[in-house]
Amino acid sequence: MKRGIIVAIVLIIAIGAIAYVLKNNKQKNEAVTTFIAQGSGAVSVRVATVKKDTVNLDFTANGTFVPFAELNLLNENAGRVTRINVQEGDHVTKGQILARIDAEILNTDKETAEATLQNALKDEARYSSSFKTGGVTQQQLDQAKLAVENARLRLQASQRKVSDANIKSPINGVVNKKYIEVGAFVNAQGTQLFELVDVSKLKLKVNANESQVANLKLGNLVKIKSNVFPTDTYTGKITFIAAKADNSLNFPVEILVENNKTNTIKAGMYGTAIFQFPKQAPTITIPRTAFVGSVSSNQIFVLEDGKAKLRKVIAGRILGDNVEILEGLKEGEIAITSGQINLSDGTPVTTVK
Repeated sequence: MKRGIIVAIVLIIAIGAIAYVLKNNKQKNEAVTTFIAQGSGAVSVRVATVKKDTVNLDFTANGTFVPFAELNLLNENAGRVTRINVQEGDHVTKGQILARIDAEILNTDKETAEATLQNALKDEARYSSSFKTGGVTQQQLDQAKLAVENARLRLQASQRKVSDANIKSPINGVVNKKYIEVGAFVNAQGTQLFELVDVSKLKLKVNANESQVANLKLGNLVKIKSNVFPTDTYTGKITFIAAKADNSLNFPVEILVENNKTNTIKAGMYGTAIFQFPKQAPTITIPRTAFVGSVSSNQIFVLEDGKAKLRKVIAGRILGDNVEILEGLKEGEIAITSGQINLSDGTPVTTVK
């Protein structure tokens, strides 16, 4: 009996507490509604005054120096290495003989091709003489001339192979690696012989984003600094600008640099490209955060008579944290830079200092 009375009392107290909370919440909501209805419920926002700023387009980009030219020299004929004329680190010139491959078999092929050509020439002479007297037909004479031509082509091919026995450098550069030794046998499948690099000039490879690459042109001169020689200044020239961005939405750029004979830069070192541009005329800019959603929306809110007014603008260059405005804003206007998610055209606002 007593237990039932206690349960009933607890239920009455709980129902009373719930009723009190609901009533209290209702009063608070009515107060808020009344407050907004009276015009004091403006959305808090941050703002920035629209003004003209001087645009600085200068920027720097870090990259890596790579050789002006590099190649892996491969063998074209099978044979044994009989002579090597260079070592790693040697400077070589275009056409210089680096090594020689034993050309005994190649010389035999050349001699056979020469003999075949001589026999074909004799046959052609004999058929020409017989043709004049009617001893052979025109077709037989043509076949003899064709045999001469084929024999001459085979001789040329043999002579080329014999010439290829002398491994010559196709570029001016340095022997960076040597993969063969005297006595080694190389096959005709393209055995790697030498790695040659030309570092008389270097290419500094850097990346530029879309706003930076828009100001670059082929042939532009660029100041270059090397991390290992910080007191030296080099001048480079832009020789390549990618027509397509990479996966990180950057555009690869290559700058050709003349190497310094005093402090020689080596391929693989790090460098910094310093891009400098003429002083720009002041232009209207606003913070990127002023745009509704993103810059591509071309929509912002401006503050007019205590209310947010949606404004259509035309955005120009993205300049770091700011965006150039080509049309739609004037100096002195107030752009809303935060709180846009709670705004619509005509919403009352109050600024947060």
